Amino acid sequence: MPITSDEFEELSADAGDPAAGTNADRILSFLRDHPETAYTQSEIAANTGVKSGSVGPTLVRLRERGRVDHREPYWRISDHEQSVDAAGEHAAATLTEREEADHPPQLSEWEPHAVDPRTLRNDE
Repeated sequence: MPITSDEFEELSADAGDPAAGTNADRILSFLRDHPETAYTQSEIAANTGVKSGSVGPTLVRLRERGRVDHREPYWRISDHEQSVDAAGEHAAATLTEREEADHPPQLSEWEPHAVDPRTLRNDE
């Protein structure tokens, strides 16, 4: 079934970010909330409300994308996923601190270190 151009533009370009409310989103959210614990598929199903028949295939897709780790029979949020979450939280906290101290980031501070993505296009 074809979709409109507007609908196409709303589609996520990053297949690694599950849409809100999907099985993958529910499973990742649960595992992110418990980063120090690994769970079996049945425990994940019981805690997320995702049907037990859908948990396994969803976890396999998430593992292929590096979002979860697996050691039979347990699954947990991946170290990479935790570090990405931590980096985002740190960046947000740093920005909030700077804004509260009346010192928002200035373009002149990072501009000398920024890479112009237009120059990368020519290298490809």
